[in-house]
Amino acid sequence: MRGPAWQHEGDDPDYRFTLANERTFLAWIRTALALLAGGVLLHQFAATLEPRVVLVSVSVALGLIAALLSVVSYTRWRANEIAIRRRRPLPYSWVLPALAGACLLTAAVLTFLLLVS
Repeated sequence: MRGPAWQHEGDDPDYRFTLANERTFLAWIRTALALLAGGVLLHQFAATLEPRVVLVSVSVALGLIAALLSVVSYTRWRANEIAIRRRRPLPYSWVLPALAGACLLTAAVLTFLLLVS
């Protein structure tokens, strides 16, 4: 099987950097799975929290963020791999502040629901 064209560009990277990049990718995938599990748990086991529509909205948002994070984790891994091969600086990622903002918003909404109910 022939790989993508970018894998034939630049120099072969040191295995340590390639494996570190893969570990980072797997950490993002674990985060996406944790967000998805949180959304499912919230939807299934938070039956006493009201209003239900807000709870379902937060659950759906967590699932969508998990799906988006899965895609972004691959594109980030690929961009880092290309930068390593070309001996360029690693690209900046907007994912960290966006993910932190999503976690902050989710925590604020759930805390409010817990205080009100």
